[in-house]
Amino acid sequence: MGKIACGPVVEVLGDEMTRIIWDIIKQKLILPFLDIELHTYDLGIENRDATNDQVTIDCAHAIKKYSVGVKCATITPDEKRVEEFNLKKMWKSPNGTIRNILGGTVFREAIICQNIPRLVPGWQKPIIIGRHAHADQYKAVDFVVPGAGKLEIKWISSDGNDSVQHVIHNFEGAGIALGMFNTDESITGFAHASMVYALDRKLPLYLSTKNTILKKYDGRF
Repeated sequence: MGKIACGPVVEVLGDEMTRIIWDIIKQKLILPFLDIELHTYDLGIENRDATNDQVTIDCAHAIKKYSVGVKCATITPDEKRVEEFNLKKMWKSPNGTIRNILGGTVFREAIICQNIPRLVPGWQKPIIIGRHAHADQYKAVDFVVPGAGKLEIKWISSDGNDSVQHVIHNFEGAGIALGMFNTDESITGFAHASMVYALDRKLPLYLSTKNTILKKYDGRF
């Protein structure tokens, strides 16, 4: 029997055992049956470091071009990983970088196999979680506040004629701070992706926010 022809797919190699498991899956379950054009990007932590994370950006644009990507799990380095791999810096989450370029929404859905027992045996239609995955924490600026002082946030219009400024906190000592954002374009894209997904799967759709606390930020959604 001939192989099934299919379109190009971006394969994204990951770290540690994930790339080994993916290779086994590919050799046993994919390549023998599919005539497939693979575009491979190595997002292992060493290669991200060697390319100054450019490989992650290139990978995201490839997924955007070909519309389909399969990604292995990758390491997002913390202080210990930076030391372990002797990295140039603490690189950002590759997932976050890819999502920001794609403007994507993450849908998490349980895979039901009839021969694998479930924790909830009668659960035939699991809840699917759709998460807005652009900006927010993935493009945030966070830092350690060294001591007493005032923390402010400010927006200035492109022409410089308008501005908005707020005092966030008056620190009496050291602490931490975080600034994050999102865009109307991305929020609209999230809404569209969620509604299309729900209509396609014939599922009810619910939105959960913390708009009672973040009246402007979450309220915008």
